[in-house]
Amino acid sequence: MNIDELKNVWNDDVSQETPEISIEQRNKINLPLEKIRKNMRMEFWFVIGVFIFSFIVCAFCRPFKLQFYITVLVASMLVVTIFFFSKFFRLYNDISNPMLKTYDSLKDLVMQVNLNKQYYLSYYLSFVPFIVCEMIIVIEFIPWPQPMSEMKIAVVLISSVTIGLFVLFISGKFWFYRYYGRYIVHIEELLKELKR
Repeated sequence: MNIDELKNVWNDDVSQETPEISIEQRNKINLPLEKIRKNMRMEFWFVIGVFIFSFIVCAFCRPFKLQFYITVLVASMLVVTIFFFSKFFRLYNDISNPMLKTYDSLKDLVMQVNLNKQYYLSYYLSFVPFIVCEMIIVIEFIPWPQPMSEMKIAVVLISSVTIGLFVLFISGKFWFYRYYGRYIVHIEELLKELKR
């Protein structure tokens, strides 16, 4: 194949534009996207409220050592949350962009949403170390009627981490499906319709 033939083949491929999405299909897509955006805003404000409440509770903890440990723990959780919410904010901006005019742009958006699903589950699972720290603080600072044996401490820590991991994973999957997943499924179905 010579250079001219290669150029012609390349120009033919470029000239075949990606099919555009009709206005009716765009409206069908915008409804679930708007629901996702609304739920992201609601979750953002909910998390801010939780952290404000957590820092207020930290202010009333006594003795000082307990207050310090809990404040550091909540501040660490805040850092992790800020990291993940920066990823979610990027998706929020992409959803806000009304440039979904082609099949490829919608396909790219679905890929980003599915990637954020993995971030979302990672966000929930990243709280496992915090559960361990909380349990250690509880064991150390709550006055027990009789001292706990080392075996009992190990059982409490291991069982709380196991149960906490399971609860975080299940609640993360449920929360994601309830507020985002069903809309993502709707968008993926529209994507399949457009592919036909």
